[in-house]
Order: sequence, then structure tokens, then C-alpha cells
Amino acid sequence: MPLRLEIKKKLTARSDRIKSVELHPTEPWVLSGLYTGNVFIWDYSSGAMVKSFEVCDLPVRSAKFIVRKSWFIAASDDMFLRVYNYNTMEKVKAWEAHMDYIRYVEVHPTLPYVLSASDDMTIKLFDWDQNWDCTQVFEGHAHYVMMVKFNLKDTNVFASASLDRTIKVWGLGSHMPHFSLEGHEKGVNAIDYYPGGDKPYLLSGADDNQVRIWDYQTKACVQTLEGHSHNVTAVLFHPRLPILISGSEDGTVRIWHSTTYRAETTLNYGLERVWSLAASRDSNKVAIGYDEGTIVVKLGQEVPVASMDTNTGKLVWAVNNDMFTSSVKGLTGAGAIGEEEGEGAGAVVAAVGDGERLSIIPRDLGSTEIFPQTLAHNCNGRFVVVCGDGEYIIYTSQALRNKSFGSALDFVWSAVGTGDYAIRESISRVKIFRNFAEKKAIKPPLPSAEGIFGGHCLAVKGSDCVVFLDWEEGALIRRIDVLPRAIYWNETGEIVLLACEDSYFVLRYNKEAVAVALAAGQVGEEGVEESFELLHELSDKVRTGMWVGDCFLYTNNTQRLQYYVGGQIMTLCHLDSPKYMLGYLAKENRVYLMDKQLNVVSYKVLLAVLQYQTAVVREDFAVANTLLSSIPEAELSNVARFLESQGYKEEALVVSRDPDHKFELALDLKKLETARELLAAIRKEDKDSMDTQNKWRKLGDLAMVKSDFALAEKCAWEAQDWSGLLLLYTSLGNAEGLLKLAQEATAQGKGNVGFLAFFLLGKVEECIELLIKTDRIPEAAFMARSYLPSHMSRVVTLWKQHLSKISPTAAEALADPATYPALFPDLDVALQVEQLFLQNRSTPLSANAYPTAKGDIELDLIAMIKSGGAAALPVPAPLPPAEIKIAPAAVAAAASPVKDASPSTSPSPLEPSGGPSPRALAAAAAVAAQQEEEERALAAAREVEEERVRKESEAAEAAAISAAEAEARRLKEEEMAAAQAEAMRLQQEADEEAATAAAQAEAERVAEEKRLEREAAELLAAEAAAAEAEMAAAAARREAEEEEERVRRLQEAEEESVAKARAAAEEEAKLKAETEAILGDEDDW
Repeated sequence: MPLRLEIKKKLTARSDRIKSVELHPTEPWVLSGLYTGNVFIWDYSSGAMVKSFEVCDLPVRSAKFIVRKSWFIAASDDMFLRVYNYNTMEKVKAWEAHMDYIRYVEVHPTLPYVLSASDDMTIKLFDWDQNWDCTQVFEGHAHYVMMVKFNLKDTNVFASASLDRTIKVWGLGSHMPHFSLEGHEKGVNAIDYYPGGDKPYLLSGADDNQVRIWDYQTKACVQTLEGHSHNVTAVLFHPRLPILISGSEDGTVRIWHSTTYRAETTLNYGLERVWSLAASRDSNKVAIGYDEGTIVVKLGQEVPVASMDTNTGKLVWAVNNDMFTSSVKGLTGAGAIGEEEGEGAGAVVAAVGDGERLSIIPRDLGSTEIFPQTLAHNCNGRFVVVCGDGEYIIYTSQALRNKSFGSALDFVWSAVGTGDYAIRESISRVKIFRNFAEKKAIKPPLPSAEGIFGGHCLAVKGSDCVVFLDWEEGALIRRIDVLPRAIYWNETGEIVLLACEDSYFVLRYNKEAVAVALAAGQVGEEGVEESFELLHELSDKVRTGMWVGDCFLYTNNTQRLQYYVGGQIMTLCHLDSPKYMLGYLAKENRVYLMDKQLNVVSYKVLLAVLQYQTAVVREDFAVANTLLSSIPEAELSNVARFLESQGYKEEALVVSRDPDHKFELALDLKKLETARELLAAIRKEDKDSMDTQNKWRKLGDLAMVKSDFALAEKCAWEAQDWSGLLLLYTSLGNAEGLLKLAQEATAQGKGNVGFLAFFLLGKVEECIELLIKTDRIPEAAFMARSYLPSHMSRVVTLWKQHLSKISPTAAEALADPATYPALFPDLDVALQVEQLFLQNRSTPLSANAYPTAKGDIELDLIAMIKSGGAAALPVPAPLPPAEIKIAPAAVAAAASPVKDASPSTSPSPLEPSGGPSPRALAAAAAVAAQQEEEERALAAAREVEEERVRKESEAAEAAAISAAEAEARRLKEEEMAAAQAEAMRLQQEADEEAATAAAQAEAERVAEEKRLEREAAELLAAEAAAAEAEMAAAAARREAEEEEERVRRLQEAEEESVAKARAAAEEEAKLKAETEAILGDEDDW
């Protein structure tokens, strides 16, 4: 029977001619070397180009991955080998390796070696650990060397194919070949070693359109495969499947069975000639390089051929035709035994964690007569069926003894009965067997039966639906219009899961309704309507899975191990590579999986947890509470998350052991005190962590929403939420808290919050000191001028000291009010206002006083004090708040000395009401005269002071002009120096460019000379070859003439001999006649 390999195209990438392809062993990449000189890396999972490299302008005939170094090496027609890092796209190395075109490169599987084959008839070995030095040269071929291949069974041996019609086998330790294989009638293009250990075979393809299989031990040709109509350019043995593949210039790829050598199938994608083939050792992917692009196909399924009996933990798997078994029981626990008694040496196995590879000790069961493509145990694990090549064989699972066999397209076991199964013989015939004997043959109610599924019901898949049949008589149960890839039944047969391409459906099966309908014969065209009830539909792709109770464990296409329960999907873990489920052992509480390399791993899945979650979904809380006590403490947090997903947050808060989870649940449930206790219980070393502060902040926000300001204040302090505290204290009018916040924020370096808090408290001195402390002295000076004029001189002095380090001229331009009081009008009045501010700021106003006090903010105290006159205020003293009703902030604002210096003519509001007396008038006149005299004196002093200031200004202006001129001269000198330096740099760059151009011209001249020399050498070689050919032709002509002469002489000699013989015969006849005439007749004697 032929191999039933489903061939699925994974990538079609059209491009220029592809001369080389290779598949990456771990990434979904194919490396393509193009005739145009480019190298492309395609992602065959997405169809996108990952990387593109412009190697050279000539063809790249071979490119190979060096995965150990994240490199690839490319060979091109410019005789160079180039190495690139395919992650960084950096060129690692480039060197001229041969004297002619390089046809192929081969990377050693373990050592740092690369072999290259060339048209110069040599093979070279390069070592990348020695800076890619050529460590060995192999000579012996008489024509182009087309390919080299290492023998994976002995990596010190490699073979080479040449157009001299031979295949030579070499060793790394010798310059001479071990032996040659001859038999092809024309040049050999491609070779490959058989990857298995059972056959010493070598595969070759040649220009005689033949594919040959050689035994390199006996040096005999085992088989010749014919079928191609043009040169065979590529051949390979598939490393995982029993096939060999050949590609030809006739545009076809032929797949042959590696045991029977029959042709299995022929692929022709219409992309012209085939130039290269590549296969992956870890998958069933094959890459093909054509004239018009790259194709990647998948042959068959990549699911490992294995099955596990979940009752005993026995694992059976196949490697090609060889069968192996082992037990996984106890392999994950400390002190466990690798195999059961009687099955081999029981080695003590160390404890293995989740996802770690199990150390399985295989036991050889023998080999099967067919190539296994699927394995499956029956319901009780006593038998295992092997399917492949269109046949099936049922073996005993312990000793692999043949129980039954037959031909079938598909085989499925029943969920009950030791020997109950069904087979699909054709698209219109299905047979049911009971106890290994045929019971009934049925024709499914479908136009075409394309597959069958086992379980509690027999399911037959059509082109657009699936039908469920009864195992007893094959009667129709139900037709469902979906196309499942697989069907999974739980142990009781009450729930079934239909896994489709991108989703799955969970149905409940009503056995009683089906039994009643079948007994009464009430089955419609669609089957029994009440037979199935849809429970859930979920969007996820099931790769492999199984039921454990009412929980469905499965792996999906995003490499996650998950389980379904009650409409919810729970993720157990993320897998590092695609894995396939073998089964679940309840006694071990572990699920077992296998990858494509047949490595077995396991993960802990507690049965008690699954049963508890099932009880919760069914709302059977009595059973759930009973099971809760059997769940380990470490799993309770996972159970709590499940309860939360089901909406049971109160119960989740009680069950959870994860403080973070409990805190989030407490917030969701608005349990402030519980959340506070959880945060209070955090360890001291974790209290200042960012995560803890964020939690306090969340709790504080919730406390604000719930109007619990005391808790909100505590949370803000714990979270160091200075802005939140500022908002809280200003909203509550808490001056004590605001002062504490200002001090703490200042100590923690939060200057903005500290400044604002001090300012709101009227503590302007602290604000100025904070500005000085944070090196914001100019701002401190302006604040002192606006609010505390008595501090101006000190702050300006600090400002000058600080500014003198940067610009002494600018520092000298600052005016100190102690030195230049005339530059600060009304400074004395501002000082009086400052005193009023300092006396009144400690008297707070209540919120009730705001309507009457809000107008005080706009009062101009300087103008009010000036309008009162000297007599009105003989002694500066603080005014009582009852007489001057102003807010402290208004007093502070009025202390600014930048008000209008002109005196107000409005009457003082502090004068008594009523007309003035004569005494008062006289006193006022005296005072007026005195004031006028003082004003004249003050005006004279002001004029003197103004003159002095003018002179000083002129002097300062002259000094500034002189400094500006000096600065201009300095800048001009610097510009001239910079211009000279720039000119020198440009001249140097010009000289360097000239030198570079000269060097480049010299290099081009040398290259041109080398090219001319090479062309001359090639011309001489061609002339020598022509002369040699002429001499050979002349020699051939001479040999032909000599041969012709020799033949002529031989003919003459033969003719002469014949003539002599004829003459002798005539002479003898004459003598005989004379004798007879003399003697007479015999009767006369």
C-alpha cells in the first residue's frame, strides 16, 4: 500500500532563480541563495521575508546556516566565501577561497569546519576557530566538484560528487580519497547520506536522468531509480520519513519509498527547473528551490507517533518502523523507579520539575511490518493499533504480538469493549467490529465519508458536516453541520467536544433520549433532535487534548497548556515549543506531553483542583467545600482566581493565600479595613517599595471616595503622596497637618510641595530659605522684595556671590537696597507694612469672615500709610485688627516697595471727624512749614544723590563699553583662530580624500592588472587547451591512419595467404590427379 502523506504547501515565494535552499532547525525560516547574488530569509509560517542580503553581483550557488554562531555562509561565482550574522546582518568575514566558481558549502555538524567544492576541481576545509584558515585541500577529481556531504554516522568522513561521473569518499585525516563509486553515465550533480543507522547507503543524482542508491561498504549500486526526463539536480533522504526525494531540471520533484523504492508521488508547481532541496531534521518540512522561486511543503503530520495507556502509565512510541515502550510512572518523584519490575533495570530517578525532560529508559518491542503513522491504545490499554500505508495491525501492548490486521483508510476504537473498533474502507463503506470480528458493514448517510472518529458514538465526517452513529447497528443519531478535526468524549460519555479549525464546541449528550428514540424508531433525517445540547462555543484551536472528569486539558496552537471547565479557559503554563498530549495520570497528578523530538515532559495538575472547579461550575457547593480541604495550601491561590472568574469574590477572598490577590479582592469588595490590615502586614523591608506605595495610593483613593479622611490621610503618608496630602489638608483647613507636610516634603526634596505649603501658612521666611537652599536665589530675591523687604539686602548679597562665579560684571550690576536706597522708592513704608504683616499673620480668619474680608485683598497699605502723615502715626505700632480689617495675605501683598511713590492727597481714614480748631490749624501750618523745609532738604539731597548715581552710571557705562570692546576683540580673535583651524581641517580632509582617491585608483589599477593577468592566464590556458586538443586530434588522426594502414596490411596479408593457400590446393590437386593417373583405379590393384 502506498504511503498516505498529506502534502500541504506552507510557503510560495516567487523570486529570481534559486540555486540553494536550507531550513533553519529551530526557527520557521528558509534560507534562499539567488542567481542574482542575493540571499533571502523567508518565514514560511507567515510568508514574510525576514531578512535580505546583497552578497555580490554574481550568482550565489550555495548558502548554509551555521546555527551555533547565528551565522550563514554563502558561496558565489566571484570565488569568495562570505559569512554574515543573520541577527545583526553584520558581515563577519569575506575571503577568496577558490580559483573558480564555488558550487557548494557543507557545515560540519559538530566541529568548527566548513567544506567548499569548486569548479577548480578541489575541495577545501576551513576552520572558523582559526580565523577561517584553509587547513586542508582535497584533490583527485578530474572535473567540476558539484557537492560535498558529511556522513552523519561518521562525521570524519564525507563524500563528493563531480562531473567526472564519479563519487569519491574522503576522510578528514587524508588528502587522498578512500575509494570511488562509478556507474553514472554522465556527471553527478548531487549526493546525500542515509541518516539512519540501519543502512550504509549513499544517494546520488546525475545528468543521465538517474537516481542511484549505493552501498558504500560493498561499493555496489543497490538500486537505480528512473523517471526523470532531464538532469537530476538535487537528491536527499528524508531524516524522519521513509522516503527519498529527487529534483530535476524537468521541473518535477519525485518522492520515492526508501524501502520499496516505488514512486509515491510527483510534485510539479510550474516554477520551471528544480535546483535545490532541503529537509528539516525536526519536522516534516521540505524546501524546494526553483527557477522562479522557493516552495516549502509539509509532508504528512508532525504529531509524534506515540500513545500512552492512562490506566498504567505505559508509553509506546515508534521511530520509523521500530517500536519502543517505557513507563512514566514515578519518574517525576524523588526516589522513583524508571521502569516497573520485570521490564529492565530500575534506576533511581531524581525529582523532575514542571516542563523538564523525563529520563525515560526505552525497551525495544521490535519492528512493525508497516511504517507507523498513528498509534492508539484501546479503552483498557491491553491492545495498541498501528496504522500506516493504508493498513492497520492490532498488537498486544506488552509484547507486540499480532492480534489482527487489515486494510483501512482510518481506524478508531470504541469507548467500551476490548476488541470493538471501526474502520473506513472507502468513501462509502465503514465496517464495525465487535471483539475483533466484523459485525456490520454500513454505508454512511453522506455523499462522501472523509474520516471517522471513535468514542461513545461512532462519528463520520463528510465534506460539510459530521454524523454520529450508533455502535450497535450504525443507526443515525444526529447530523451536525460543523467540520471537526478531532472529537473528544469524557469518561462518562455525557460531554463531547468537537475541535474545529479555529474554535471548539462543547455539547452534552443525552443517552436516554437517544435510546428511547432508537427503540421507538423515531429518527428523522437529521437524527434525534434531543440527542445533543450545545453548552459552550469557544474561540481557540485545540492541538491535542483529553478529558479529566468534566475538565478538558489541551494544548493549543499558541503553545499554551490550558484546560476548559464550565465555559472558562484556565491557562496552566506556557510551553517553549509545540507539544502534544499523551495523557493524564490521576495518581501522579501530572499531565504528560511529547514534542517532535520524542522528548517527554510533565506538568503538575491536581485532580482535587479539577474536581473542585467542576463542583463549583455545577453549583454543588457542598461537594466543593468537602473537596477544598484536600487541596494543598500552595494551590489555594489558583483556586481563588478561579472563584473570582466565576463571580464568587467573597469566597475567593477567604480562600486566597496570595496577599496581592487578597488586596485586589478587598478593594473590589470595598473592604477598607481588610485592605489596610493586609498592607500593614507587609514586611518592613518591602514597605518602601514602589508596589507597596501604589497599593497604599489605591487604598487612599478608595478611602476618599468613601469619605474616610483619616484612612485617606494615613494612606497618603504611607504612599508618600505629597500632592494628595496637600489637597487633603488645604481642603480640610488643617494648618497643623500642612506645616508637618511642608517640613516633611522639604526634607524629602519635594521643594514645590514644601514651598506651596509654607506659602499657604504665611511663612514667607521659610519660603525664601527654601528657595536659597535649592539654588534659586534670584527667585528668593524677588520674593523678598515683594513680601519681606527687610531680607532684600541679605538675599542680594548671596545673589551677587553666586552670580560672580559666572559673570562678575553682571554681579556688580545688581543694586543692594542697603547701598542704593534711593533706587527703591517707599522702602521705609514697605518696612512698616512688613511689620503689620508679621503682627497680623498669626491671627487667622474663620471661613465665616470671608464675605467681609475678601475685599481686603485689594487694599493698598503703602498708600494708606503715606496718606496718614507723620503726625497721624507718631510712633509706628501694630494696628488692632478691629481698626484695620485686612487679611494677612493682603498685608503681605501691600508690603511690596514697588508702589507709586507720589503722596496721596486723600484724607487719612484715621483722622477724627468734624472741623479743625485754630490751634489745630496753627499746628498744622507749623507742621506744613516744617515739612516743606524737610522736603527742600530732601530734594537737595536727592539731587546730590542723583548726580552721584549719574556719575557712577556713566563710569559703569564706560567700563561696560570698554569690556564690550575687549570682548569683541576676543571674539574676533577666536573667530580668526577658528577660521584658520577650519581651513587647516578642510585642507587635511582634502589631502586625505586625495590620498584615498589615489589609493583607490591604485587598488583599481592593481585589480585591473590582476584581471588582465587572469584573463591572460585564462587565454593562455585556453590556447594551451586548444593546442592540447589540436595535438590530441592530430594524435587521434595519426592513430586512425596507423590503424587504417594496419588494417590494410592485414587485409593484404590475408589476401596473400588466401592466394598461397589456393595455389597450394591447386598444386596438391594436380599432384593427386597425376598420381591417380599413374597408379590407376584401386580395383586394378
